[in-house]
Amino acid sequence: MVYFSIAARSLFLISVVCLGFNAQAGFAATDASAPQKVLKRFASEREFDALMQRWRDAATTRQRAMQPMQKSKDGAVGLQAQMAPAMAAPAPAMAEAAKVGAMADKSEAESITNVQTAGVDEGGIVKNVGDYLVILRRGRLFTVRVGGDALSPVSMVDAYAPDASPGGAWYDEMLIAGNTIAVIGYSYQRGGTEIGLFNIDGQGGLSYRATHHLRSNDYYSSRNYASRLIGNKLIFYTPMQINGWNPEPAQFMPAHRRWFKDAKPADFKRILPATKIFRTDDDLDPMQGVALHTVTTCDLSAAEMQCDSTAVLGASGRVFYVSAEAVYVWTTQARNYWHPTRPNSAVEAQTMPLSAVIRLPLNGAAPSAIKTTGSPIDQLSFLEEAGYLNVLLRSDARGEAMWKSENSQGRFALLRVKIADFDDGRSAAKPNNYQPLPNLNSSVVQNRFIGSYLIYGDAVARTATPQAQHGWGRNTTPESMEGTAFALRYAKGDAPQRLNLPHAVERIEAMGNDAILVGKRGTDLQFSSIKLNAGNAQLAGVYAQSNAAQGESRTHGFFYRATGSDKGMLGLPTISNGFSQNRRSESAAILFLSNQNLNLTRLGSLNSESTNTNDGCKASCVDWYGNARPIFLGKRVFALLGYELVEGSVRRDGGGEQILEARRVSFAPNERK
Repeated sequence: MVYFSIAARSLFLISVVCLGFNAQAGFAATDASAPQKVLKRFASEREFDALMQRWRDAATTRQRAMQPMQKSKDGAVGLQAQMAPAMAAPAPAMAEAAKVGAMADKSEAESITNVQTAGVDEGGIVKNVGDYLVILRRGRLFTVRVGGDALSPVSMVDAYAPDASPGGAWYDEMLIAGNTIAVIGYSYQRGGTEIGLFNIDGQGGLSYRATHHLRSNDYYSSRNYASRLIGNKLIFYTPMQINGWNPEPAQFMPAHRRWFKDAKPADFKRILPATKIFRTDDDLDPMQGVALHTVTTCDLSAAEMQCDSTAVLGASGRVFYVSAEAVYVWTTQARNYWHPTRPNSAVEAQTMPLSAVIRLPLNGAAPSAIKTTGSPIDQLSFLEEAGYLNVLLRSDARGEAMWKSENSQGRFALLRVKIADFDDGRSAAKPNNYQPLPNLNSSVVQNRFIGSYLIYGDAVARTATPQAQHGWGRNTTPESMEGTAFALRYAKGDAPQRLNLPHAVERIEAMGNDAILVGKRGTDLQFSSIKLNAGNAQLAGVYAQSNAAQGESRTHGFFYRATGSDKGMLGLPTISNGFSQNRRSESAAILFLSNQNLNLTRLGSLNSESTNTNDGCKASCVDWYGNARPIFLGKRVFALLGYELVEGSVRRDGGGEQILEARRVSFAPNERK
C-alpha cells in the first residue's frame, strides 16, 4: 500500500471513521485537468539502502524503549516475539492470461477453464492442447488422448526435476504455451515459487526440460490462483513480506535461479534493481507491516527462461486482480498492534485500516496508485472495463491470503473510479466514487461481476448455527435457512435489488448473459437461475439436488457451455452428504444440468468408481485445488474425477434429455501398463 502524509492521513481517518462509506464524506476532488502522474521510483541502490538503514535504526530505538515491557525469561515472550508470526505470515505469487499456441488446432483453442476474464488464462489442474488433455494431480503430470474420438492414457512424468527431492513442495497449477507446460508450485525446502518446464510432443509424450525458482513467500489463497499467462509470458504477483525489526534486502528482494542438483541459495540472482521499485513520498511504517508488491514476468519462449520484476513498496495486506491490461494490487494496512478492536469512535480511528489500489500496467509503463478505504473480498471483487476500475469493498476485510477471504467484516460499498484518475498515489478516490450498498451479516460472502451487473450474497444465512458455517467440512445447513443476494448495475448507479433465495449463496457464476447462484439448504444443494434484464434482476427458477453438497469451492470447478442464446449445459462437482468431511480427497460425481430459458433440469451425473488409494504419491499429496472438473470439448462432455476420466453422452429419453456414461478410463499410476 501507499501510505499517507500525516496531514492527509488525519483527514482521511476522520472521514472514514465518522461516516464509513458515506458518499458525502472524503477528500476534496483533485484537478481533473491535471496530467496523469505515476509513482516515484528510487533513484539508486544507495537511496533504497538508506531507507532500509533508517528502518533498522528506528527498530533498534523501539526495541530499547520496549525492553522494560518485556517479560522475564520464566515462561513469557517479549513484544518482538509476539509480533513475529504476523511478520512471517505467508503471501502468494500471481500472474496473467493466454491462448494455447503451436500444438493447438488451427482454429483458436477452446478454453476448458472457467476464467474470470475472457482471454486471461489462469493456472489450473487440467488443460487442453491439440488432441490431448494434460492433467496435474498429486505431484505428477498426465496426458490422455481425446482427439479422433479417442480416450486413452498416453504419458506420465513427475511434476518436478528427476533428481530433486519433492518433500516440502506443493505442485498446484499449470499453464501451457505452445509445446511448453509450466507447472507452478511452492517449495518450502528450496526457497520459493517453483516453475517446472516440460515439453509435450505431437503424440502427447511428456518430457522434463528444466526447473526454475523465484524467491517468494507462499502464494496460496483459498480462492485466487497463483499464475496467469499472456502469449508466452508467465506473470506472477508476489508480495514479499519485510521484517520490520530487521529489513534486510537479501531476505526479501525478488531473485531467480535455474535449479540443478547441487544448487545453493547463493545461486539466486537478484532480478529487481532499486530503480524499478516505486513508492510515494508518504511515510511507511514497517512495524505496521510492509511488503514489496512485485510483478514478475518470465518469457517461456526463450531458450533459457529469463525473468524480471517491477515492485511497489507498500502495506502488507493484499488482494490482487489481473485484467487484460494490468495487474491491480489492493493493499491494506494491518491494524494497530496495541488496539486491535473495530473502529467505533473517533478515539479508535487510529486502528481503522487504510488502503490503496496500485495499478501495474502489463505494457511496462510505470505503476500508478490511488488512496482508498476498505478492502475487496477476493479477485472476483474487481472488474476493469471501459476505462473504469470497479471494486466491491467491505470496510473491514483483510485481503485474500490463505483463508482470509472467508473472514471479511463490515459495511459494503462499490468503488467506481476512472483509470485516468490514478496518479502518483497522493490523491484519494472522491466521495462520489463510492456507492454505499446494503449490508450482509455473514463473514463469508461471494461476489461476481456478470454482464452489466454486480452480484453479491451470503454464504451463510441468518438462521445458521455456528456448526453450519461455511467451509470444506460442512455438508448440511438448517432447513429454515434463507439466503440473501443483491444485484445492481454497477455503471448506472441504480439502487441495488434484493434477491431472496431459499438457500445460502456459496457460488455465483455467469450462465450466458444471466447468473446462477448455488448453495445449501438442509441436505439439498440448490441452484437458482437469475434473469439479468436491463434494470431488473429477478429469480427465474430453482433446482434442488437432494443429499448433495459442492465437491469443489473454487471457480474452476464450475463450467457452463452455451448452446444457444438462452440455453446451455452446466457441470459442477458434488459429493453426497454421507461422504467424509474431508473434501480435498474426494471426487464423487459431476452433476450436469440443462438450462432452457433459465429453467434448470437435471441431465444426470457422471460418477466416480475408483477405489484407488495406492498411487505411490511422493509430493503434493493433498488436492488443495480439487481434483474434479466438468470438461466440454466441442460436442463432447467429460468428467474428470480424481484419476478417472469419464465421457458422457447426452441422449433424448422420452420427452427430455439425460446424460449417460459412454466410457471411462483410469490414468492412475499403479494401473498403467
